[in-house]
Order: sequence, then structure tokens, then C-alpha cells
Amino acid sequence: MKFIRYLFEYILIIFLFTLFKLLGYKVASEVGYLLGKTVGPFLRSKRIIKNNLIKFDNSLSPEEMKKVTKEMWGNYGRIFSEYPYIPSFRKGDLDKYIKIENIEKLEEIKKGQPVVFVSAHFSNFELMAMVIEKAGVNLAAIYRPLNNKMVNSIMEPLRKKHICKNQIKKGINGVRESLKFFKQGTSIAIMIDQRVSEGKEINFFNHPALTTTIPAQFVKKFGCKIQPVHIERFNKINFKITFDEQIIIEESADDTSISLKLNQWLEKKIKRNPSQWIWSHDRWK
Repeated sequence: MKFIRYLFEYILIIFLFTLFKLLGYKVASEVGYLLGKTVGPFLRSKRIIKNNLIKFDNSLSPEEMKKVTKEMWGNYGRIFSEYPYIPSFRKGDLDKYIKIENIEKLEEIKKGQPVVFVSAHFSNFELMAMVIEKAGVNLAAIYRPLNNKMVNSIMEPLRKKHICKNQIKKGINGVRESLKFFKQGTSIAIMIDQRVSEGKEINFFNHPALTTTIPAQFVKKFGCKIQPVHIERFNKINFKITFDEQIIIEESADDTSISLKLNQWLEKKIKRNPSQWIWSHDRWK
């Protein structure tokens, strides 16, 4: 039964990606938005999203929750529709849709020691690693392979060829591979917003959540810097990628305090535009 479902998803995605490419970037994004708002609510648990939003802000009214959820699914749909255009973004054909703030920080990183880039699943999150690598920074990105191996056979080559050539699968082996890359002078990029079973319970919006400590471990082992990067969507099809000030870590800080500081950075970004973060993950399970 799972094979049939995975095969159907595979065929559907090939069809939709072909359709999106034929429609053109602007129209495809609008169609993806409508598709996300229509189909999204049937794909993930409404209960999980509602519980997450309550933990985020228990003062939200039902109408406000509905609005955030609706826009989140719309953004999800836009991301999906934009995958066929990743090669065009990589080639620079769609550069006019991306605004980059503080890109000079990448020049500093290229001349110095490798860093740990941290971010989260905001807006079209795939574009961040692409911009970093296009700027000439040696980069390896930690990612989670899709459960559907057939669909993953489409997405993984796309990521390796057009987003970041060095892709590290999440897990214990991935940590070892990350260390190997880092020792060779390659910066590491990691999303810090997903629940990880091997992580530590650290406050996230005042609720304990299993949080990755990989960035903290790198800081303690190598004394490296943490470079936060954030992406937000504006005017529907445009993006602003911002390289924030590097997070200062005290020498005496431990894994927990470092990871808490990163969660606090993440909280600020989510509060800024809640509908552009993916609330469907069971973050506080």
C-alpha cells in the first residue's frame, strides 16, 4: 500500500513540476499558493498546527490562527511550485527576485575560518544555501532525506546540482561527515528548527523542545563562529535573504546555553512573520 502511495506521489510531482515550468515563474507561484491553501490542510494534522500555535502564543484568536495557518499552507504551495525554477535561480536568471542584505559577511567568511550557518524552514528556505555557495563559500548542508525514496530521487540530485553540492544526511553518520568537512575548511549549514530525537530538551517559546546541539558542539570543539541567516518572502514572489550579526558565544557557555541562545534568535524571526514558518512539524512532541 505504501509503495502505491509513493508511486502516485512520484508521478504527481513529475506532472506538477512539468506544469509549473510551463506556466512561468509568476503564474506557477500563484497556482502553488492556491494549491497549498486547498490541499495542504488535508496533508497534515490540524491538531498539531493548532497546538503549536497555542504554544507560540496562547492569546491568538481562532480567526488569527486560521489566518496564519492559511498563509502558511499558501507559502508551502509557493515553495513547491518554485522547485522547477531552482536551476534558473542558480544560473542567475531570476536574481531580480532576490535581495541580499549584509552579503559582505560572506566575503569575510571566505577569507577566514569556516563557520556554522544556522537557519530554519522560512519562506523558500532552499535559496539560502544556494546563495551562500554561489558567493564562493565552501559549504556542506545537513538535510533530512524524504521518506518517499522515489520522490527523493528527484529532490536529492536537484539539491546537489543547483543548491549545495555537499549534502550531508541527518544522523550520527552525518555528524561525522560534518566534522570531516569542517576540518577541511568547509562551512556547515544546518536548520535548527526541527525536532531531533538525539537532541536536548531546551526552551522554545517557553516550552521544552528537543533541539539539535550540533552548532553548540562545533563551537565548543573548534571555537568557530555561528552565522545566522534568514529568508523572508515579500510581494509574493520576491525574497530577502539577511545575514545577521554573528552570534557571540561566551567561552564558558555549554551546549544547553548555546542552543538556547539559538532558539531565542529563531523565536524572534518567527514572531516577525509567523505565517512564513512551517507549523506542521510536531516540534514539541
